[in-house]
Amino acid sequence: MSSPRDAASASAPSGAATENRQAQTVLRVAVGIASAGRPGVLEQTVGHLIDILPRDTPIFVCVPDMQDAGHLAQASQVSLLVGRRGLTHQRNAILQAAVGRSDLLVFFDDDFIPDALYLQTMSQAFNDHPDIVIATGNVLADGILDLPLTMDDAAAALAQPHRASGEITPVYNAYGCNMALRLQPVERNALQFDESLPLYAWLEDVDFSRAIASHGRSVKVMDAVGVHLGVRSGRQPGLRLGYSQIANPVYLSRKGTMATGRATAQIARNILANIRGVALFDRAIDRRGRLQGNVLGLIELVLGRLSPLRVLKFSPRGASTPSEMSRTTP
Repeated sequence: MSSPRDAASASAPSGAATENRQAQTVLRVAVGIASAGRPGVLEQTVGHLIDILPRDTPIFVCVPDMQDAGHLAQASQVSLLVGRRGLTHQRNAILQAAVGRSDLLVFFDDDFIPDALYLQTMSQAFNDHPDIVIATGNVLADGILDLPLTMDDAAAALAQPHRASGEITPVYNAYGCNMALRLQPVERNALQFDESLPLYAWLEDVDFSRAIASHGRSVKVMDAVGVHLGVRSGRQPGLRLGYSQIANPVYLSRKGTMATGRATAQIARNILANIRGVALFDRAIDRRGRLQGNVLGLIELVLGRLSPLRVLKFSPRGASTPSEMSRTTP
């Protein structure tokens, strides 16, 4: 499923640039995926990665139960971890496994399909710019924003010509469906994903991005491309997510990893999107449940008891997977 690139971009650099790159240490790169409850999707994505990645690229997969991994226990390239359910818990387990074994860790959602050159491009960006500590790629198509995409859709998007631009631009935060971390500052500063953001951990990517960005640059690498399928496992109950849409931005604002204005704007967008969805009878997403969660969150904010962890008191019936719900529409 690799995409063609502009021929000029594929040609090797010459002269001093070549010598400089040859003098650089080759970064050890690993991939990390947290998943739960959808082994078919996970197997499909990992199968794609095994097809396109060098055989010495470790793939760390963390699931809360072995049955969530499908048949991946037989995949020699996969290091299978079993960790506590919840995106931040599972990503921390992957971090712990990768530190000391890799220089660069790239987190993918279990339904993110990278281009064959994604890791090579991202690794080169980190090599060329030692001050980059976190980066996200260019999502060519995102099923979260509309209807879910298929592997055929991803193949078609990745097959389109993508002219390499070399563009690297600053971003406030990496997009959690595909984000690369330099592990040296993670290890040196004992950075972790905040486990006070439970379950699907809404905005955990913002929180971690802002924490690590105090040690270097947060950027978007435009030539590292991929497709986010946005797979949905049927209708999802929205009450938990709706509550988190209020509780998590407020928590991050108080913590200092999300600007207050940005947090307020995020909350407002969520509420307006849910009101609009209810008014338009949106059946693809549980907008009514989300709006109820929004209202509950606002009430608890006024009462002074709002907390991300209080979402655990809601019924887990039909709760969705960490990797799916962390990339949910506004």
